[in-house]
Amino acid sequence: MTDDKLKNLVYLKLLLSIEGIGPHKLLNLYAKFNSFEKILEADLFSLMKTDGISEILAKKILNSQTKLSVTKDETLLELEKLQKLDTKLITFWDEEYPELLKSIFSPPLILYIRGNLTEQDEFSVAIVGTRRATNYGKWAAEYFAGNLAEQKITIVSGMARGIDSIAHRAALKKNGRTIAVTGSGPDVIYPPENKKLFYEIIENGAVITEYPPGTKPDAQNFPKRNRIISGLSLGTIVIETKINGGAIQTANFALDQNREVFAVPGSLNIPQSEGTNTLIKKGEAKLIMNAADVLDELEIKLKPVVGKNIPKPSVELNLFEEKIMDVLNYEPKQIDTISSQSGINTAECLVHLLSLEFKGLVKQLPGKNFMLV
Repeated sequence: MTDDKLKNLVYLKLLLSIEGIGPHKLLNLYAKFNSFEKILEADLFSLMKTDGISEILAKKILNSQTKLSVTKDETLLELEKLQKLDTKLITFWDEEYPELLKSIFSPPLILYIRGNLTEQDEFSVAIVGTRRATNYGKWAAEYFAGNLAEQKITIVSGMARGIDSIAHRAALKKNGRTIAVTGSGPDVIYPPENKKLFYEIIENGAVITEYPPGTKPDAQNFPKRNRIISGLSLGTIVIETKINGGAIQTANFALDQNREVFAVPGSLNIPQSEGTNTLIKKGEAKLIMNAADVLDELEIKLKPVVGKNIPKPSVELNLFEEKIMDVLNYEPKQIDTISSQSGINTAECLVHLLSLEFKGLVKQLPGKNFMLV
């Protein structure tokens, strides 16, 4: 890091350490003074002429210079830690900073990145949802993430349990790129069982956070994290969430950021579908049934991406297979139940279920249970 970059980083960290100064107010200050150094050298009256800067805040800025030496020492120590972690630190003013994220309200002014961002990541779609996914939700996350990854779309999510982790893994399974935005420091893996996934994402994408090393995954970090997930993405897909779930927060951020919001419809009798169905009902999200629906909606924004068109599957079924498909859904059903509901004896049911499995429409689970895929 050059001396000028280091000096600017120290000034930036000093200003961000002032209580009451967040990204939005700091950007206002920078727009007025054109450098961090000039902000710190400004007089009380000039500072107060900046939008959002009260007399109290202006005085805090003037008094902050007493902490300059301590902030420099802390910054140098942090840079040493980041080097050991093989983690990059970029600021809002660096060329590597994602363009999509720059345009949101209150963008993070410092990002810690493990892995790498590429030009392909300009064409990203977020997939978010509940930590307690149903089998249907798990299938939907894998289906949408996998198909979009095959079309060179980067999948963005939060690496949480449930839908997020499934979306990351599905993208990796298709040799696609994926970005995880976390609510903890770059050296803190949460949830801990995602350690293997964490390093796989670093190898095939990036793990991003606005929190410095050592930051624990406190509850208040995640709502802030969600604005980055939507901010990095052209659109956000919501798969299963309660009406007050974190995925709803991400959808609301996407709407505020003028990004597309998509929702996968769900069963009316489970709480995990309340949020998605409500988004559709209120007209805040577009109902999607397949990955092609997402790509069609984002076609203009995705124009530079090759191979957008995903053919919708067309499989011929015989009369018995159609009857079986009519009674199956995305929750496991036991063979005796399928036989009873379809009116086909158990032996014949098994034959046709095997055929449907070969056609890629049905999945067999332990205990002679079957479900749609």
